[in-house]
Amino acid sequence: MKVLINGEWCDSLSGKTFAVHNPATGGLVGEAPLCGEDDVRSAVESADEAFGDWAARSPRDRGKILFFAAEEVRRRNTDLGALLTAEQGKPIREAIDEINGFANILEFYHALSAGGWGEYQDLPGYGHAIVRREPLGICGAIIPWNMPALIMGWKIGPALVAGNTLIVKPARTAPLTCGKLAEILAGAGIPPGVLSVVTGPGETVGREIARNPAIKKVSFTGEGSTGREVALDAAPALKRLTLELGGSDPMIVCDDADIGMAVDGVIKGRFYNCGQTCTAVKRLYLYESIADEFVRRLVARAGEIVVGNGMDRGVSMGPMNNRQGLDRLTRQVDAARERDEGEIIMGGKAPEGDMYEQGFFFLPTLIAGVPHDSALFSEEIFGPALPIATVRDLDEALERANDSRYGLGASVWTRNADVITRATGELEAGIVWVNQHLRIPPDVPFGGTKGSGIGRENGSRALDDYTEEKTILIRPG
Repeated sequence: MKVLINGEWCDSLSGKTFAVHNPATGGLVGEAPLCGEDDVRSAVESADEAFGDWAARSPRDRGKILFFAAEEVRRRNTDLGALLTAEQGKPIREAIDEINGFANILEFYHALSAGGWGEYQDLPGYGHAIVRREPLGICGAIIPWNMPALIMGWKIGPALVAGNTLIVKPARTAPLTCGKLAEILAGAGIPPGVLSVVTGPGETVGREIARNPAIKKVSFTGEGSTGREVALDAAPALKRLTLELGGSDPMIVCDDADIGMAVDGVIKGRFYNCGQTCTAVKRLYLYESIADEFVRRLVARAGEIVVGNGMDRGVSMGPMNNRQGLDRLTRQVDAARERDEGEIIMGGKAPEGDMYEQGFFFLPTLIAGVPHDSALFSEEIFGPALPIATVRDLDEALERANDSRYGLGASVWTRNADVITRATGELEAGIVWVNQHLRIPPDVPFGGTKGSGIGRENGSRALDDYTEEKTILIRPG
């Protein structure tokens, strides 16, 4: 791949590259330019030159380009999905779903581009009041490796429709699909300089995006400590920030829940994308009266998960994306085993066999009877391991669910309207699901509370975060 700067696909200024490997096989998928601060500054210069003409276009004209790009993405979804599987690891079905999700986001913001922008009022004594929404200017987006296509869409859609120019930094372990999607957007009519893609380390490329004073807003999705560094780097320039910093989502299953539906919710919510999703089910709280039956049925369903190369037929869970994540998960599970924090009732290790030796595989893991003070509950488990605990009632369930520094998502499973009302009101999370988990349409805001970050992406109000309000008061002469 090349980087996209000023409408041209080019090498890094240093000429250096880095390799992108398949997490299932270890094989080389491709190479990307190893950029540095000067590459980002070059992208900033071209973005600044392009901003005026792009901002002067109507929102509808900008939205049409996204719509044309979405059509092409859908037409090529199988090839794009295969590339995503190769570099990220997820099963091909999940990868194609993510590619289609990217197209869906572009279509959503295309639809919003036809709506009204700004406000008008008659104010006696003041005359006419106009509130205009104007683009911020150059924006930066730092993309994670777990859902690179979807999250790229979350950032590109509102930023470009609102009239900003945008510099995107993909993750080092999964930059190739982002590059192909940018190629499609450029082919659909994005002018030179409006969208740039710069690849390389967070320590140089990401930090320059956060620090460069010409960049007016940064949207970052990733690990909490890195997000705090982004905030510190952006602070001197008073940049606008959106930080989505992960979570430890609780799932509460009440004694009147549809157990079959809830078990399916755990399977999807925990083991989708090998558990590497910010809003995955990461803490499971079961009412005592249903816990035995629930765990029995959950073990049976989890036993049906087929682990392997995401391109192979029948595989339902691929590898973890990188060695660092696999090592961290292994340490967390091993530490719980050594401290006797619960019983590992399935999994707890890498699968055995020649086909797994070169990849970052870990078996679906269930840990029952985990004490509430366990690190498995206080730390984010970013992989296919699920700690399970029992609770007596809703009071205890809500107390345990909220006892976390995170507040991204949460779900409650029940048929009781009073329980739904109370749980949705008291759960400390940016998004609360009822009888479902993990599903996020582009129509609604997404983001967290507490240590899960600041700001929101998605939905119509994301456009507000990429615009500045200007109030104009006109008194007739």
